[in-house]
Amino acid sequence: MTPTGALRIVRLSAAYDLLVTAPFALPWTAALVLSGLAGAHATLGLGGAAPDPGDVFVLLFASLTGSVVTVWALVRLWRPSLALGLADSVARALFALAMVVALASGASTVVVGFLVPEILWGVVQAGAVLRAWRRAPMLEPVRA
Repeated sequence: MTPTGALRIVRLSAAYDLLVTAPFALPWTAALVLSGLAGAHATLGLGGAAPDPGDVFVLLFASLTGSVVTVWALVRLWRPSLALGLADSVARALFALAMVVALASGASTVVVGFLVPEILWGVVQAGAVLRAWRRAPMLEPVRA
């Protein structure tokens, strides 16, 4: 994997994050998304507890997470680097762990729809970044 190819993956990963998390960045949009997820949970008859869009703490933490991840995605789109790609891969592993814990604690299985892409992006991105770094270790920080 070339550094340029790895940076392309870092940018694609950031674009995915922007699309998925920007709707969570503001309390009123987060409430809409959480209502949609609760509706999907009910319609599909999924196991576990559905998200409660009326819970102020759920909205607070959804908005905090959404806003931070949205800014993080914009930074990676604006100035991608192998270091940011590696840091994002670690963050994805932590997010995936939190989702697994939530599922094990009774969260709706709608979370799996977020968990699978999180793991896939983490593996693809970490692999690309590490291969690029091995190929050209003196290039960091690489910017596109």
